[in-house]
Amino acid sequence: MTTALKLTDLKKDFPVGKQLFGPPRAIVHAVQPVSLEIAKGETLGIVGESGCGKSTLARMLVGLLPATEGTIEIEGAALDTADPAAFGKKIQYVFQDPQSSLNPRKTIRQIMEAPLKHLHGMAATDRAARIAEIFAAVNLREEFLDRYPHEFSGGQAQRIGIARALAAEARILILDEPVSALDVSVQAQVLNLLADLKAEFGLTYLFITHDLAVVEAVSDRIAVLYFGALVELGPADRIFSAPRHPYTKLLAESAPVVGRDLKAPEGRETELPDPLNPPPGCAFAARCPFASDRCRAEVPVLEDQGDGVSVACFHPLEG
Repeated sequence: MTTALKLTDLKKDFPVGKQLFGPPRAIVHAVQPVSLEIAKGETLGIVGESGCGKSTLARMLVGLLPATEGTIEIEGAALDTADPAAFGKKIQYVFQDPQSSLNPRKTIRQIMEAPLKHLHGMAATDRAARIAEIFAAVNLREEFLDRYPHEFSGGQAQRIGIARALAAEARILILDEPVSALDVSVQAQVLNLLADLKAEFGLTYLFITHDLAVVEAVSDRIAVLYFGALVELGPADRIFSAPRHPYTKLLAESAPVVGRDLKAPEGRETELPDPLNPPPGCAFAARCPFASDRCRAEVPVLEDQGDGVSVACFHPLEG
């Protein structure tokens, strides 16, 4: 297995209530130390509730946020976090809202040329050839290049966003809810396109979404985040059909299914932990029906359970 991306104890803290003198009043641990290895050509799905740290993790990976601690390695080489270009040449971001991620004041040609100019210093003729190649790959007509972002539908705008990421010649794409803003029929088209591009260009994907059906269909493995920590990691065909962590089971039961009444698996009084005052021990203990005194006192670490599944739980479920 060739490792495309390796994260070692990657962590992000945000100070809250900064003061002119002295330390901040509190620290929010948005992403607790995460260690992961993603193989070349793999699609790793990342799921979890809103606020669990998915997007913060993604933004660290592309250099939009500096990591508080930890290292990022791509194909065995550590990234220089002080050099934004080091990220752009190796890893690119496809945003959730395709319209707002494109500069409304620039034509599509100008948007596409930006990474080719600033990351690779390409001459005009080389840029034109590269853009034509990428537009053909994402099934867009070259006449679109002289139009502005507002002239396109959501599906077309997302194809342009994907084309811009590919133009930089990065081989790792961070897909942050790439189809959630699109109609269902267009979602299928974009997902099929991503699968074709992955095979054609040998890409590696980190696919962030709240849609469990989509992530299960497109991923090789799935990582489950809760309260900034990685709580379960395993093959996509097992992670929801036979969850080992109680939180993963809760997510699976919360997903809407055609023909099944919408019914919350938890009561309305259930609340997420306070990030300014996190509980001791396991952050999920207050919501877990299997929590013990040990869970409320100690923080579980991610441990291998066999069959490619790792779980951070003192009382893992039967697979």
